[in-house]
Amino acid sequence: MPDGPSEAIAAWVNEAGAATLAGRMGMVFQEATPERVVATMPVAGNTQLQRILHGGASAAFAESLGSLGAALHAGAGRIAVGVDLNATHHRPVRSGTVTGVATALHLGDSSASYEVVVTDEAGRRVCTARLTCALHGARGRVRGRGSR
Repeated sequence: MPDGPSEAIAAWVNEAGAATLAGRMGMVFQEATPERVVATMPVAGNTQLQRILHGGASAAFAESLGSLGAALHAGAGRIAVGVDLNATHHRPVRSGTVTGVATALHLGDSSASYEVVVTDEAGRRVCTARLTCALHGARGRVRGRGSR
C-alpha cells in the first residue's frame, strides 16, 4: 500500500481492489487511515430475496473497512486477518447507498479492533459491527549494536 494522504490511499485501494469482493459489491473507499476508514456501498446488488440489504453484505462491508484499517496499522511486510466479527442489524434498507465508518478501538502489536457503524442515506444506523484482526508477519526490527 502506498503512503500518503488518506484520500490517496483510498483511491489506490479502490483501483487495486476492483477485482476483489469489495469491488464486486460496489464498495468505494473515501478515507483510509489506521484510526478511521470510510466507504460507501450500494444496496442494489447486495440484497436478499426480500429485496433488503443482506446481513452478510453488511458483515462483509464491515470486515472490509476494519481489515483495511488493521492492514494500514500493521504496516509494510505484515498482514491483517479477521479473527472475530459480530454484527447487529438494526433496520432494513431497500435502496440507495449505505456508508460505513470503521473507528479503531485498539491498535496493538499483534491485534487491532474496530467498531464499524453502517448508516443509510438518512443517517440512521443500519448495522453495528465489531471486528478484531490478528496482525502477522515480521515487526520492524532494530539493528543490533555494531550493525550497519
